[in-house]
Parts: sequence; structure tokens; C-alpha cells
Amino acid sequence: QFQLVESGGGLVQPGGSLRLSCAASGFTLNNYAIAWFRQAPGKEREGVSCISRSGSNTNYADSVKGRFTISRDNAKNTVYLQMNSLKPEDTAVYYCAAQPLQAYFCSRQVRNYGYWGQGTRITVSS
Repeated sequence: QFQLVESGGGLVQPGGSLRLSCAASGFTLNNYAIAWFRQAPGKEREGVSCISRSGSNTNYADSVKGRFTISRDNAKNTVYLQMNSLKPEDTAVYYCAAQPLQAYFCSRQVRNYGYWGQGTRITVSS
């Protein structure tokens, strides 16, 4: 069964760090571009970061650039999002998504992804 499972969310103080994981089961993750999205209460889902199938191309939203790092470990069938210097405005439910895009391409657009995880909640608060 095709499944994406996010983990690593929780409560963290401003300035802290978290690492999210997106584990795939039922399919081989290295055939898919992966993106992380987030959705805060009352707001639209936004693309935070993405990584191409090859792993050579990544992309970040301006709001997280320099603080978040996306990576993939194909041997573990997992994609990660390392989040540093977290801010209260990073509070949201974070989702990973997968789509078999071109090898060196990824997208942060919701419409380009057909496979989604269930989300993991992150709260940044003191």
C-alpha cells in the first residue's frame, strides 16, 4: 500500500530545532520528487521545500531559506526536513508529498503532487 508517514513534530521553543521525517512504504521513494508543505490555521497550504528525484535540486520558500534543509536518504526510503532557528510563525501542520516528476525537477506547488501524508503538527512557542 502506497503510504507516506511524517514524524518528528512537536512543541519547541523559538530558536529551537526539529527534524521531520517522511517515510515511504509500498513504493520506492527515489522515483519521486518530494515536497514539504505546511498549513497554519486559517491559511492556505504552502510549499516549504522540495527535492528532486535525483536529490541534486532543492528549492525553499523565502520564509525558511537559510533555516530549513531538505535531504533524502534513498537507502532508508526517507526524506528529512531539518528545521533550525524556528519561529512562532513556523507553527503549522507539516505534510510531505510525493510525485514522479522529472529527475532534476521539483515543485512547491500543491497541484503538482498526488500523494500525501497525514501531517505532523509543529508548535513553536515559549
